[in-house]
Amino acid sequence: MARGNYSTVTEFVLMGFSDHPELQLPLFLVFLVIFLTTLVGNLMMVLLIQVSSQLHTPMYYFLSHLSFIDLCYSSSIAPKMLQDFLRKKKMISFAGCFAQMYFSSAFSTTECFLLATMAYDRYMAICKPLIYMAIVTERVCRELVIGVYTYGFLYSAIQTVLTFQLSFCDSNIIYHFYCADPPLLALSCSDILAKKNQLLIFSALNLSSSLLTILVSYVCILVSILKIPSSEGKCKPFSTCASHLTVVTIFYGTLFFMYLRQPRKGDSGKYNKEVSVFYSLVIPMLNPLIYSLRNTEVKATLTKVLDGKLSQLQNAMLDYLQELAPRIQETLPATQAMRPTG
Repeated sequence: MARGNYSTVTEFVLMGFSDHPELQLPLFLVFLVIFLTTLVGNLMMVLLIQVSSQLHTPMYYFLSHLSFIDLCYSSSIAPKMLQDFLRKKKMISFAGCFAQMYFSSAFSTTECFLLATMAYDRYMAICKPLIYMAIVTERVCRELVIGVYTYGFLYSAIQTVLTFQLSFCDSNIIYHFYCADPPLLALSCSDILAKKNQLLIFSALNLSSSLLTILVSYVCILVSILKIPSSEGKCKPFSTCASHLTVVTIFYGTLFFMYLRQPRKGDSGKYNKEVSVFYSLVIPMLNPLIYSLRNTEVKATLTKVLDGKLSQLQNAMLDYLQELAPRIQETLPATQAMRPTG
């Protein structure tokens, strides 16, 4: 067991999601399906938005980045988790643990502020429709996205470095299925009070500032919608916000529960893995499903693309059969001539 400064630690032991050996294979299959669905769903969303000119708007530009973030976030955790289901020794190197914590934290923080950016976009589109296109330009969208990525990766770098400056001398066993701040803090034998307080403050600031932006945006949207006289006019803006509101509710509900529940000494075995699984693996799978099922434009575009691909496939098959038919007719007389006569 490694003792002393954190630099002497060469590897950690991940206890994984379940302690029951008989559940390892069934859980592997379940999470493999979840991960593959996440990959296919988010990749499909990114490609669909890229190839369809009808979806080249600020809202779908942000949505494509949300799908990309979900894809990367899930990929930073799921492959190692799936591998550990099939192994008895669930080891992860010091560098691997550092990298996993860095990227998972970076993408989760980035997603927080991207959802806030998407809420601001909806506010401008519904409450300021006359100046919306003049303000929310392609350049502004690009700068907003660059800003949230920069903050997310910079914040994660600071938090990860501070965590790995702690000493891990009592144990190198992480009671979790991936490297994250709370289980690592519970593992450390250093004085973690300063780090815990700093993590709590910055997590609360990140969550509250991004959520406040979302709440203010939607309060303004609600006020604006209530001023619309016709019920039909009220339904359209509500429908454009429904998917985003659903994602925000699920995302922030689990996020507040997970990050604001700080670990205590000796509490590492009680860390809520189920909430972490839902947040890190299930939500990235649900997001593209929510947007594709509840968004009429996405469904219409997907149907159009699929119909176009099927038509191309049918036309290609017909062309091939038309080319093949003369060859078959040419070979038939030769085949009949070769048959033995009675």
